[in-house]
Amino acid sequence: MNTTQEKILSILSGICGETLEEDQLDLDLFENDLLDSLGLVELLVELESQFDVKLSPSEVSRSQIATPRLIADLVESRMAQ
Repeated sequence: MNTTQEKILSILSGICGETLEEDQLDLDLFENDLLDSLGLVELLVELESQFDVKLSPSEVSRSQIATPRLIADLVESRMAQ
């Protein structure tokens, strides 16, 4: 697990109100009712703050951010731009 993934799990734990562990990187956050539309906006704001990347709700699809691993991949790709 890399540093970005660790930070993502920490951010998600705060938003979801549940501690997410390393073995939950592929957990579907929406199907497991851990993330809703309000939590999604909070997540995007926090990702922008923590990683200095611009993520607008209109340009991010639910399938791109369904799991902590996908969120980390998206953030890393935006940081590389």
